[in-house]
Amino acid sequence: MKTLKQSVKRRRAATNPIERVNHKDDDAFIKENLCPSSPTWAEWINPKTQDKFSLSLTKAGNLSSKDLDACFRLVEKTSRADYEASTTGWKPSKKLAEMKSPELRYIIVKDVTGSVRGFTSLMPTYEEGEPVVYCYEIHLKPELQGTGLGRTLMGFLESVAANTPPIEKVMLTCFLSNERAFAFYKKSGFEKDEISPEPRKLRFGKEYIPDYVIMSKFVRSR
Repeated sequence: MKTLKQSVKRRRAATNPIERVNHKDDDAFIKENLCPSSPTWAEWINPKTQDKFSLSLTKAGNLSSKDLDACFRLVEKTSRADYEASTTGWKPSKKLAEMKSPELRYIIVKDVTGSVRGFTSLMPTYEEGEPVVYCYEIHLKPELQGTGLGRTLMGFLESVAANTPPIEKVMLTCFLSNERAFAFYKKSGFEKDEISPEPRKLRFGKEYIPDYVIMSKFVRSR
């Protein structure tokens, strides 16, 4: 959903620690930035059904076409209506191109058959000069919503932020029409960020009212 934001100029430091992080391979990123608290982080059990799921982290460029398509279809199923109701509109080719961004990393959730049942995508980056971990997407199949898996995935993003100095913040964009997602983010500790657009007066008595909000959460460095 990051394409919802109006473009901003990104300022780069002379020595860019974010670029160094984004150049790491997946194994190094997991060990040095994700820093899972348990060696069994890649296993998750649905507390409601006891069904087992596997989690894996991979760069967008290493994602199979089958898994990428499954992630895209999940975005389409869960968010297309929100896009269509927004000023952005639903633009599948643009969304797919964004999902292929080489610096994106995916945490994929699969069931025992290898079917994608959910995912989140993230990128350490700069927003208006501030280093952040940006959550591009987080989507779950309906049967996994409300199980605690979403909070687990968000916890991984917070761990990346905490272990990637000078980052101190996780940031995301949420449609205001997606009340369930907004409530989830609020419950997870996210608040409206200072760079989120505000309503403003336009010419001829018109008013611009944003249909999305940029939210963020501060994390402690480890």
